[in-house]
Amino acid sequence: MGILTIGIIGAGRIGKLHANNLKLMPQIKIKAVSDVVVDHLHEWAASKEISTLTTNYQDLLADPEIDAVFICSPTNTHASIIKEAARAKKHIFCEKPVSFSVEETIQALEVVKEHGVQIQVGFNRRFDPNFKKVHDLVQQGEVGQPHILKITSRDPQPPSPEYVRASGGLFMDMMIHDFDMARYVMGSEVIEVSAYGTTLIDPAIEEAGDIDTAIVSLKFANGALGVIDNSRQAVYGYDQRLEVFGEKGAAAADNCRPTTVEISTGENVVKEKPLYFFLERYTQAYIAEVTQFAKAIMENQSVICTGNDGLQAERIAKAAKESLLSGQPVKIEHKKYAVN
Repeated sequence: MGILTIGIIGAGRIGKLHANNLKLMPQIKIKAVSDVVVDHLHEWAASKEISTLTTNYQDLLADPEIDAVFICSPTNTHASIIKEAARAKKHIFCEKPVSFSVEETIQALEVVKEHGVQIQVGFNRRFDPNFKKVHDLVQQGEVGQPHILKITSRDPQPPSPEYVRASGGLFMDMMIHDFDMARYVMGSEVIEVSAYGTTLIDPAIEEAGDIDTAIVSLKFANGALGVIDNSRQAVYGYDQRLEVFGEKGAAAADNCRPTTVEISTGENVVKEKPLYFFLERYTQAYIAEVTQFAKAIMENQSVICTGNDGLQAERIAKAAKESLLSGQPVKIEHKKYAVN
């Protein structure tokens, strides 16, 4: 395959981001973009040499020239579009989560499997060079048998109540990235979850039925333990840290900052705040994930972040919500789902 022709379903912030990154690759052609409203997209599409704008995503699925689609529409549309895309023999890149329901995700993956197409889930943090380095060190045995995983993930400011109501909740919308990272870095499934959460930042988030502050404890099948802390508001920036502690030592990834310069004086020691926004922090990761997806399709290889990975992260998120509501640990049986 000399050129991979792409269609993008959903032209919001993340859809446009993927378009920008795909345009960096000469072997990629973005032919079409669909969104519920396209009147404001004509100038942008022209700048990206995108020839087709449509309000009907099925136009992309019916186009024989399009090899793969990026599903960047709201989460409640993902599963149905995945099934339609698979039946149309289009390879699929789908933003996280695949759906809000484990059962609905399994149904979508069944159709993907039936029609023999590839699906990659958009857990971009796997492609971050810092986190990937920690993963590689752990898998190479540099820290020995892993004992403890710590993940900190805090947003710089809370989302709107409207976003919260449609998001699926903190565990499914935000911490799901960390659940995937936990499985990825530790190379082991999470078998038990204990979740604690509250609302300390914005009462409107509680009124919308969610929490803004959470700690989740994890037990892994390999015997290790983990803890994830999330907050919807870190006033100093986008706080993204990870550490794996093991029998031989530890591997840790710190925050990314505009520079590594540290100023030391008689009064204080000062360094720059973490990068403020996720688009800045994960620029390299977003480029790498779409590059790897394109490579997998063009070279007939397996994708790095599979439908099964999306499914297992959803199972952990669901267990965390159950634990929060019940006040009890929740055990998980991870049945691997072979798709790709």
